[in-house]
Amino acid sequence: MTEQTAVAGVSTKAIQVGDKTIHLETGRLAKQADGAVLVRSGDTMVLVTAVVSKNDRNVDFFPLTVDIEEGMYAAGKIPGGFIKKEGRAGEGAILTARLTDRPIRPLFPKGFTKETHIVATVLSVDRSNPHDVLAILGASAALSISSAPFQGPVGAVRVAKVEGAWVINPTYADLESSPINLVMAGTADAISMVEAGAAEVSEADMLAALEVGHAAIKVQVAAIASWAEEVGKPMMEYAPKLADPILVDAIKANYASDILRAVSVLEKHQRSAAVAEVKQRVTEALAPAEGGTDGAVDVAAVAKAFDAVEKEIVRKRIALEKVRPDGRAKDEIRAIASEVGVTPRTHGSGLFTRGQTQVMTLLTLGAGRDEQRVDSIAADDSKYFMHHYKFPPFSVGEAGFMRGPGRREIGHGALAERALLPVVPSREDFPYTIRLVSETLESNGSSSMASVCASTLAMMDAGVPITRPVAGIAMGLVMEMDEYIILTDIAGVEDHLGDMDFKVAGTTQGITALQMDIKIKGVTAAIMRDALEQARVARLHILDKMADAIAEPRSELREFAPRIVTIKVDQEKIGAVIGKGGETIRGLEAEYECTVEIDDEGLVKVFATDGRLGDACVDAIRRIVKDIEPGEIIVGRVVSTTNFGAFVNLKPGTDGLIHISKLGAGRRVDTVEEVVQRGEVVKVEVLDVAIQGGKEKISLRMIEKLDGSAE
Repeated sequence: MTEQTAVAGVSTKAIQVGDKTIHLETGRLAKQADGAVLVRSGDTMVLVTAVVSKNDRNVDFFPLTVDIEEGMYAAGKIPGGFIKKEGRAGEGAILTARLTDRPIRPLFPKGFTKETHIVATVLSVDRSNPHDVLAILGASAALSISSAPFQGPVGAVRVAKVEGAWVINPTYADLESSPINLVMAGTADAISMVEAGAAEVSEADMLAALEVGHAAIKVQVAAIASWAEEVGKPMMEYAPKLADPILVDAIKANYASDILRAVSVLEKHQRSAAVAEVKQRVTEALAPAEGGTDGAVDVAAVAKAFDAVEKEIVRKRIALEKVRPDGRAKDEIRAIASEVGVTPRTHGSGLFTRGQTQVMTLLTLGAGRDEQRVDSIAADDSKYFMHHYKFPPFSVGEAGFMRGPGRREIGHGALAERALLPVVPSREDFPYTIRLVSETLESNGSSSMASVCASTLAMMDAGVPITRPVAGIAMGLVMEMDEYIILTDIAGVEDHLGDMDFKVAGTTQGITALQMDIKIKGVTAAIMRDALEQARVARLHILDKMADAIAEPRSELREFAPRIVTIKVDQEKIGAVIGKGGETIRGLEAEYECTVEIDDEGLVKVFATDGRLGDACVDAIRRIVKDIEPGEIIVGRVVSTTNFGAFVNLKPGTDGLIHISKLGAGRRVDTVEEVVQRGEVVKVEVLDVAIQGGKEKISLRMIEKLDGSAE
């Protein structure tokens, strides 16, 4: 159901999706942008603008940039830390930008090279309605009413399952109990983007969620399309930069057989070298001699035409002749090798190799205070499980700069983290902070899914009690005319020249994560169903291969992994463990080289790199919380002397007094110092424990002085 109003140049559209109403508005804000739409659901508001440059860029790709601006003001917060101004985009904003880019990019015509910029500014969040799907929907609407040659619109929804019923655009509270969190986008005819995390759901449930979501997307698409007819601008004129058809025909006529032989070489680097050799010959034959008019431009034109012919030959060979570049069958997975315990001093390590893709994951266990604090506009939260993904240039045989993680690395890391989280034990069952770092050592297709496999191996190697192993696989698609083929375990060339990158991760029981990117307008439900089933078979095969290295988590932590020992104390004793101003707990940490954490319920966690020191710290805590009773024999250190006796530390935070009359063992003592001095160790008997003025007074008798150095 939709509703439209227009007042004084402002046009609005209301879209009813499920039990939510999404309001779109244009004509009031950011009027100098080519398209500007204010999107609102509940009290969450996002302003999305679209601007298309007037000039073409001399590039061979579509220069689209998506930025998500998340100001803390949207949540009524001031940024934490010393600098009170937002800096570079956070991880959440980057992931939302990727979500927005992926369904938009394929809907621009080939050869369109005008720089296009989408900016989604989050103005308000109600911490109930997520803003990411609103940003995607707003980008679609802003482009649809602009002059950009956008071949949309697209709709975007989130799908969850709450108490057995499907819910469109659920709240954050709904997501906490849902076994699936799926964000999807698409046109009226097909699905164009999927991003999902799931608690081992079946392929049937995933397909049902996609069907429900696509029905809601169709409502959004129809509403935006009708709105754009009313308020949209005429489409701009543009000249697509496509390969020169004359050069394309010339290359096909004279070099098609040479290109076919080159792309038929099975090994990646040999194939690249063979193609490069043919390309060089074609360039020398068709480009003008050095010094000729506009020679550089012509060389680029020849290269563009050659790439177009190569792509056409490879795609037809795959889709029509059913022959993959490396000779595999459509559902064949490259050779797999798995290893654990590769690095001797880390807390866990796993090495996963699939063909020419290789990832090593290193695991580190930390204390509770090592968890990541997440300060975002959505919610204040913390993460005790983290996965980070790295992709250095050498992994593809290139030289380059090593800087911080880019958008791709952040996206791949988040995908793998989402895939693994459903099998990770709770903090109550395994009280460690867990960090995984996946180092991509070689890459020829789907290193992100290899990082899922390597991370699973590393966790089992470390002794992390995961419920089940997780594996991932990347599926591909090549469509030519009415023919298409779904490919299992796509290599780099199949990803580059194909139409779909469909990543699926899961266990033997079901799917834990899913991500789909496409380069065409969309894929049908039938293709999704076939791809999911082919991925399920592949996932089970990979899990069997991983089990050859390690089938289940080790029963004990690795030698150099830290130990956490827990002890429960009475809530009344929490203050004794902490001490005045934290003095006691800091003293324990310094003396036993460990980290001590205590919660409001009295649960104490001692985190130690040396198990013996950890046990000793727990013994010290037991002594602190144990009540001292008359008749008890204790060894302590003299902390001070006076003219009437010596004070002895019996346990952290508790001293007792040996009166001068109780120092001499039956003989008179003139001064305390002739018997004991500060810093000496003595064995004492507790004579009396009394409460005076609200404080505990402990009387002692010295039994003997022990060996111990004075401070």
